[in-house]
Amino acid sequence: MRTILYRSSAIALTAAVLAAGPVWAEKTLTIGMTAADIPRTSGQPDQGFEGNRFTGIPMYDALTHWDLSSETEASGIVQGLATAWEVNPDDTTKWTFTLREGVTFHDGSPFNADAVVWNVQKVLDEAAPHFAPDQVGATKSRMPTLASARAIDELTVELTTTQPDSFLPLNMTMLFMASPTHWQTLYDAVDAAITDPKERAAAAWTAFTFDPSGTGPFEGDLFVPRERFEMVKNENYWDPARTPTIDRVVLVPLPDANARTAALLSGQVDWIEAPAPDAIPRIQSEGNVIYSNPQPHVWPWQLSFHEGSPWLDKRVRHAANLCVNREELQVLLGGYMGIPKGSVEPGHPWWGNPSFDIRYDPDTARSLMSEAGFSADNPVKVKVQTSASGSGQMQPVTMNEYVQQSLADCFFDVELDVLEWNTVFTNWRKGAADESARGAHAINVSFATMDPFFAMVRFVSTGTFPPVSNNWGLFGNDEFDALIADARTSFADADRDAALARLHTRIVEEAPFVWIAHDVGPRAMSSKVGNVTQPKNWFIDIAPMTIEE
Repeated sequence: MRTILYRSSAIALTAAVLAAGPVWAEKTLTIGMTAADIPRTSGQPDQGFEGNRFTGIPMYDALTHWDLSSETEASGIVQGLATAWEVNPDDTTKWTFTLREGVTFHDGSPFNADAVVWNVQKVLDEAAPHFAPDQVGATKSRMPTLASARAIDELTVELTTTQPDSFLPLNMTMLFMASPTHWQTLYDAVDAAITDPKERAAAAWTAFTFDPSGTGPFEGDLFVPRERFEMVKNENYWDPARTPTIDRVVLVPLPDANARTAALLSGQVDWIEAPAPDAIPRIQSEGNVIYSNPQPHVWPWQLSFHEGSPWLDKRVRHAANLCVNREELQVLLGGYMGIPKGSVEPGHPWWGNPSFDIRYDPDTARSLMSEAGFSADNPVKVKVQTSASGSGQMQPVTMNEYVQQSLADCFFDVELDVLEWNTVFTNWRKGAADESARGAHAINVSFATMDPFFAMVRFVSTGTFPPVSNNWGLFGNDEFDALIADARTSFADADRDAALARLHTRIVEEAPFVWIAHDVGPRAMSSKVGNVTQPKNWFIDIAPMTIEE
């Protein structure tokens, strides 16, 4: 893959990325991301799930995949690099995965059970020569029970968990398979003057970032740090339904919503994430298409239960949930927002029957705050850490300023700490007690609810306190641990759903979040982009899309 190592201003970025040249004669799709930087390209992306969407799923495969082919049905998991999987009934900490035959990495080397073991080791085994510390946080926290992998034969691998965990096949959508052979080639090519094995491994992973090799429908081609990343189609992809017709995909970081909108309207990009809501009428009037669909997604404040936090009082937590006029916020966002009643919606198999009703009821909110000892003259001071943009963050500054003003009516004095997205996302894994919280009592990181671990478990288990996973607020107790264990050890779907409904009921009642919005994933695309399926999922599949030049 070609690599260019330089930086330039935002103005130069637009010129450099979008200038005419021979490459533009190809069928090229250019995407304006909300991220301020290119997501990691070495197999385990950073930048939140925007990284998975744009450098993970296009270039890499996992053992299991999300089905992103329907706009009307909820996404489930389907075969990826594994064609079958089952738990051992005599030892439910062990799973057997049968692998797909005949798959090769972009460098031509074969995908097999040894490759799976190698990819598990890269994030779990600190003694492995290819261990990648920078990939651990974005991976291990998403599959904390995965312990090891063992090749049984060339196309069969056994995965072992630290405890029985019925969620594992869902979690495995997050472990992308990179090429061991290609990495070893890069390792061997490291300057001989670098003799320390860890330093050589780090250098090999850096080289891999600029010259990646997965098994996905696109291959990395050109990387300009902080400016653009280009992928080209993999004509030999193993799945004919996802073999691209688009020749090239260009990713451009554009964290400012107005800049993204201007780039689309000027024809510099073909697709933008999270368009500025007030620009949507103009975007549509100029022939572009807005895609949206309710997503399994929560846009919350995650609350701190660290010593001294004002949220330790449940009355304060309930009051905040009752003081946000979500219908008004929905209008502010041009209608592109769902109104939450919890992490999942009524009617969902995991909904349950919470006794606390999330709604707009400022009178009750003020009454609760008065009981807790607060008033207009004595407001509770809370600090919230958020980002200026980012994956799934919708319009974070606008939304947080609205919530800030709303809560002022209920005796809250809110301070916003606005940071760069990847910094906030990294802080999310460090926890409310860490200095990275900068005194914050809440953090605003949106999250997916596609599977039980992502939706609930990682936020309420004492086993997922940082740095293990994303229980930033340090919420949890024996009751919640028991509810989680019940769900994890329920391998029949109906039993697991019932256990998860009990868990969700108690989460809503205890309110470790202020639930503010559900995303509907608005993205704007040129009418040149065809065969677009916006699923009920945080992710979207670029591979089947078309573009007319």
